[in-house]
Parts: sequence; C-alpha cells; structure tokens
Amino acid sequence: MNRKINVAIAGGAGYTGGELIRLLLHHPFTNLISVISQSGEGMPVSSVHYDLEGETELIFDRELPGTDVDVLFLCLGHARSRSFLQENDTANVRHIIDLSQDFRHTGNQVAGNRRFIYGLPETFKSPDLYASNLKSAGNVANPGCFATCIELALMPLAAEKLLIGEIHVHAITGATGAGGRLSDTSHFPYRDNNLAVYKAFTHQHHREICQTLSESYQGEIPPLHFVPLRGDFPRGILASVYTPCHLEQSQAVDLYREYYREHPFIHISDREISMKEVVNTNKCKLHLQKHGNMLHITSILDNLLKGASGTAVHNMNLLAGFPQTAGLQLKPIVF
Repeated sequence: MNRKINVAIAGGAGYTGGELIRLLLHHPFTNLISVISQSGEGMPVSSVHYDLEGETELIFDRELPGTDVDVLFLCLGHARSRSFLQENDTANVRHIIDLSQDFRHTGNQVAGNRRFIYGLPETFKSPDLYASNLKSAGNVANPGCFATCIELALMPLAAEKLLIGEIHVHAITGATGAGGRLSDTSHFPYRDNNLAVYKAFTHQHHREICQTLSESYQGEIPPLHFVPLRGDFPRGILASVYTPCHLEQSQAVDLYREYYREHPFIHISDREISMKEVVNTNKCKLHLQKHGNMLHITSILDNLLKGASGTAVHNMNLLAGFPQTAGLQLKPIVF
C-alpha cells in the first residue's frame, strides 16, 4: 500500500481551492495538513465551504505549516503565486503545483531555484514519458480550463502534424470560471437566462493553447481563432472546434483513440455529447464529425475538475507514483 503524503493548499477559500479540499480530504493517499487563507484566517474551513460541515475540523491558517509538506497547491489567483513564493519560505516543501497562469508560459517557468513544467498530463501520448518529465522538474504549472478543453480537442492532430489550416473555436464556460469574487458579469441577474461573448480573440488562454499545441506540432501551428462565451450555468465547458483535415472520419476517430489509449480520463464518443455527462468528474469527452473537408470536434469537461483541481490532483498522483485515477473516480451529475 502506498504511504500517505502531507499536502497543503494556499488560497483555499475560492472555487478551485474548495474543489481541491474536497478531493484531498477523500484521497486514499493524502493527509491534508493545512489550508491557508488570509481572508478566512482562524475560521473553520466549513464556514466558507458549507458542504464540508461534518467532513473536516480544519481551520484556515495564515502561514505555511512548519512541518514538511510533500505537495503544496497554490490556488491564489493570477499574478499572486509568484509573489507568494517570494514572500514565503518554502524550503520544507518538496513539490509545488500552481493553478494560476504565473508559470505556464515559456521563459516564465522559474521561481528562485524552482523550475515549473506545463502540467497537462495528456501532452504526451505516453503517460510514463510525461511523468518522467514532471518528476525531473518537480513543480507544475497547472493548465487553464479553456486551454485544457481546447488542447485536448486538438492534441492528436498536432502530434501527427495534421493541423493544416486555420482553427476555429467557440467555447462556453460556466459562472465558476470567473472565480469567487463577485463582478457585474458574474452577478445572478446578469448570468441567469443570459449568454454573452467576451474577450473574443484576446482571451488569456490563447497564448497558452498556441504554445502547447506548437510544442507538440514541433513548429508554429496555423492561426487559431478563439471566441469564448459566458454561460448561464454554474460549471462546465463545451468547446466547438473545427479545422480542415484530410482524414476520413473513421481515420480521425482511430487516431484519437490510439493517442489517448493510455490516458484514463479521455473518452472518444461515437455519439453526440452534452456537457452534463462530465460535470463533477475529471473526464474529458470528445466527439468527432467530418463535414466535407472540415473536422468538427466537440470537447466537454468540468472547468473546476479536469479544467483545474482534478488535473492538479492527477499531476500529484504522477509525481508521487500513485495510480493516475487515485481520488478521481467521481460520479457525474447527469440530471
């Protein structure tokens, strides 16, 4: 039996922090020893995440624990992780998994003596090769939610250099994608029964997506046009992706199934898919359909799990040598 490792979370009051707490409390191989939140300091974790009442007696800490930490998760929001590492002594922390975008981009993946690697487990066809690279770096820049959904839709084509023309993406995300802090566009009267385009062609994940796919493609990919939408639902992402492709539909499906054969959370469906099938799971489902010379790919995942905290735990499992699916075999909502 695998030993239990000590884990901690910095930034535990938000949506991704809350998801991590839930996953790690029930993970068979982790001891969650500290949850840091300056806004919640001294308060019970369950006073913020009400569903955890009766699940944990943890109190929000202000600082890192003095004991050794095997994995520290940073859920601090963008531009705050780097400053946290500058202001805090992490000598007793073995690995860091950051859920912000602070260390995702090439040329920006070092903090002090720590080197971060981009943390999409399906970046390589072989999970063992990915895990080897992960362990050599020791620290992880967890991917963005939109980026994960779109990269998974295109990774097999990029790896085989089959991206031959412009790529078009429309993707819709739930309200939790905006984070826990209230804004005009996350307020209930705005979101309810409403849809809106935002950051068309300029979304912060665009650079991340192009960088990751270009590395797999071993060259610059064709232009990618990304139009995000705000949805009137709490969680989930559906991406509609289409690009020219000379493969027949059956060939494309075979390519995707072979590429993801060793990746337990990616499923290729022969039928049309809907977002609720993956909400509350760490799955990504893909559906491929050929239309003339265009290949249309539908990609769905839960933005808080496969798009954030679930992938962070997946990365922890690979770093620690645990089974990939440990703590991540979750039930979808469906209805």
